Amino acid sequence: MEKIRRTKIVDVLQRTDFASEVNVKGWVRTHRSSKVVDFIALNDGSTINNVQVVVDPTKFDTELLKQITTGACISATGKLVESQGQGQNSEIQCTELELLGGCGSDYPMQKKGQTFEYMRQHAHLRLRTNTFGAVMRIRHNMAIAIHQYFHDHGFYYFHTPIITASDAEGAGEMFQVTTKDLNDLKKDESGKVNYNDDFFGKMTSLTVSGQLEGELGATALGQIYTFGPTFRAENSNTPRHLAEFWMIEPEVAFIDLDDLMDLEEDFIKYCVRWALDNCKDDLAFLNKMIDNTLLERLQGVVSENFVRLDYTEGINILEEAVKAGKKFEFPVSWGMDLASEHERFLVEEHFKKPVIMTHYPKGIKAFYMKLDEDGRTVQGTDVLFPQIGEIIGGSVREENYDKLVAQIEERHIPMKDMWWYLDTRRFGTCPHGGFGLGFERLILFVTGMQNIRDVIPFPRTPKSAEF
Repeated sequence: MEKIRRTKIVDVLQRTDFASEVNVKGWVRTHRSSKVVDFIALNDGSTINNVQVVVDPTKFDTELLKQITTGACISATGKLVESQGQGQNSEIQCTELELLGGCGSDYPMQKKGQTFEYMRQHAHLRLRTNTFGAVMRIRHNMAIAIHQYFHDHGFYYFHTPIITASDAEGAGEMFQVTTKDLNDLKKDESGKVNYNDDFFGKMTSLTVSGQLEGELGATALGQIYTFGPTFRAENSNTPRHLAEFWMIEPEVAFIDLDDLMDLEEDFIKYCVRWALDNCKDDLAFLNKMIDNTLLERLQGVVSENFVRLDYTEGINILEEAVKAGKKFEFPVSWGMDLASEHERFLVEEHFKKPVIMTHYPKGIKAFYMKLDEDGRTVQGTDVLFPQIGEIIGGSVREENYDKLVAQIEERHIPMKDMWWYLDTRRFGTCPHGGFGLGFERLILFVTGMQNIRDVIPFPRTPKSAEF
């Protein structure tokens, strides 16, 4: 007899060739049993939806059926039939049943209503739950959307180094990379660690951004994008920060501020539209179980034109709101770096649509941003989203060598290892710009999840590097 090949559950549920034999393999979500009939809800990760396997208990070994508990892995073969119950079009009348992997009563993901904090302690198993299955499938789709968008628009995927000797942000919150014996560190006369005998012969770290190297690519290939892991050793335990996260960073030659804002808006709308078109079942589940305004918010982003708001005007709006009685935890004044509460007020309460804020004070932005003519502000752009706050940060880059060096010196940034970056301004400099999008923040918005640790498979945070 010819072996029946396994069919993914997502494909089984779309089939209408009833009476044909199918085989499915997956993990048991629920097993309801009685003397007359057993119902097994089976999921293999290919869809949020389960296939129902209908079992006649008189035709199978009682001990086998007892072992088919929540979390167990089984293979089921049977006849595809039209479902008699509500909620599914088809089900499987089981003729063969095999236990591939039993699951003990101490399986941590058995119970319903578990908190996300509890599930983080079992991140190696939480992926099997409906919620995390949905989040991870959406994460995959967003990665595909990002590559597709840039490929269709003539960008080149550019791989920037993970190990670097430069600090793109100038914040110093970087993880060191070394082969030195930490129990026997050689130091120079001033007491500083001597890196001459280290692997790279100098102090190196995990990158916080691929932007600086991305600029090199843009000044050769015209337009590039990076998409890779980045790291920040910031001792932060907020729902919006990770120590290891993924960044998308396009860089474009010959772009001005208006073009940059157009790119930011078009790109993020494309990603959200992709999710709405390609992740319908998962989004419907999350809209029902996590946030019942999720689909409405996603549709709103796609259909609305983003507001373009000068920072100074934004501060004025916030100050007027304070005068009218609005309470903020952090005070509002020109020159401040907006907190999430300020960003969300502008987006959710004042404009009720996404905002691209521009022309920030130079003192709160990075050294590489192009100075405005007033010398006080820079051509930075932050895209602000409901529920999230800042989701994209970008700018036109300073292409003038003397102005860039002046900013480096004014901020006391150690740039001895940055000669290569400055060379792009010495040899054929050009206007250029780009932005950075934190991938997990995009997933946070698209899924409606509340904590960034729940949109990456294995979160890395202070004092947490399990799994």
